Amino acid sequence: MSESKADIGLVGLAVMGENLVLNMESKGFTVACFNRTVEKVDAFVNGRGKGKKFIACHSVQELVASLKPPRRIMMMVKAGKAVDETMESIIPFLSPGDILIDGGNSHYPDTIRRTKSMTAKGMRFIGTGVSGGEEGALKGPAIMPGGDASAWPFVKDIFQAIAAKVDDGSPCCAWMGSDGAGHFVKMVHNGIEYGDMQLICEAYDIMSRGLGMAAPEIQKVFAEWSKGELSSYLIDITADILGKTDDLGTGQPVVDLILDTAGQKGTGKWTSQAGLDLGIGIPQIAEAVFARCLSAIKDERVAASKKLRGPKPKFSGDKAAFLLQLQAAVYAAKICSYAQGYQLLRAASDEFKWNLNYGEIALVWRNGCIIRAQFLGKIKEAFDKKPKLANLLLDPYFKKVAGKSQRAWRNVLKKAIGMGIPVPAMGTALNYYDSYRSERLPANLLQAQRDYFGAHTYERLDKPRGQFFHYIWTESGGKTAASTYTV
Repeated sequence: MSESKADIGLVGLAVMGENLVLNMESKGFTVACFNRTVEKVDAFVNGRGKGKKFIACHSVQELVASLKPPRRIMMMVKAGKAVDETMESIIPFLSPGDILIDGGNSHYPDTIRRTKSMTAKGMRFIGTGVSGGEEGALKGPAIMPGGDASAWPFVKDIFQAIAAKVDDGSPCCAWMGSDGAGHFVKMVHNGIEYGDMQLICEAYDIMSRGLGMAAPEIQKVFAEWSKGELSSYLIDITADILGKTDDLGTGQPVVDLILDTAGQKGTGKWTSQAGLDLGIGIPQIAEAVFARCLSAIKDERVAASKKLRGPKPKFSGDKAAFLLQLQAAVYAAKICSYAQGYQLLRAASDEFKWNLNYGEIALVWRNGCIIRAQFLGKIKEAFDKKPKLANLLLDPYFKKVAGKSQRAWRNVLKKAIGMGIPVPAMGTALNYYDSYRSERLPANLLQAQRDYFGAHTYERLDKPRGQFFHYIWTESGGKTAASTYTV
């Protein structure tokens, strides 16, 4: 334990907190550590942290006193009430200009509120997304900070030192924008993660139930996919998972013994809600959340399976050719998931005046985080070439991939539907693609219905945009239209 002042303090020595401070210390920084259960502090500095540059603190006052000015304190505590309570315990000991950092998965409106509150007190706040799990925290996560921009120069050296790096040495950490920008970007990252995971699970289900393939055979397919355009962390770990056998002596693949009910911590739901709040269609991400909700009602599904009839999965055709089509379908659907995520980022950037750098976000996501993937380099190139690109699908590379994959994509969905295998994410991705490329959608009829029962008015094809009309649909209909019109 060193008597010198620490470069940064950290509150919350759970798995992520411990690994982050070990990462910081390994890059040459002295870290002051505090945990509400103070026994954890001593256990850490005498265990994993023994002989390293850590300052063990047994009170918040001691933590603050151990730091160089301006004091930098990172909180790794549970999102919600715990963050506010931790802040309330620290703030009385801080001075103007000191910096509090929330490194948990906080909801971005809370970060906006906390930034304003800290600014009013003459202090600075950063809400930062940290992705990569416990391994990423230790070896290099993707870091997405936002908040008070004047605080960035004081944490940049630490954050970029501990972040993952891409091949040219660029750190997977960049300033996202003001107030809640960092946590919003991390939230969207998690929403895309939901979509990606669901797509992989649907491909697995098609191979397992549809093609009758056992886990070791499916493992080989994912291992092969990981060498090509689908190369990503999630594909890699899927191949690894499918290769593991039970450690309790059954000899069966572990995946075959796991109950099919998925959990969630809320970031996918928040992303879906943000899409609704901002009026942005992100159906694929929402479907991935709903798929988890449906998985959770296991008992109901078991009962329903005995009463509701459907086709029995039975594949006919060239299996090897179909697996190539499945690979193309997963890649095309994956592109749609990211396209929706970036649409949401653009809407939020406009709404909150964040001026997000979309190419830089792709760089930050290229390593360290859960959705790291080879094709993020292509996304960065797309936004570097055209920073105001309306939709990822309009970039020449992604437009070509989607066009080339269409026949395979549609055939996979036809086969899955014919076999009664649910494909909510893969199917919704194609619906999104078909909707986005449609010059005309049936919303004209929908708007007529709204005007019929609620006098909500409509615009006309033969009149300038912004002019609204109301039709007298029935004899009892009046000429008074509703005062508001919503798209």
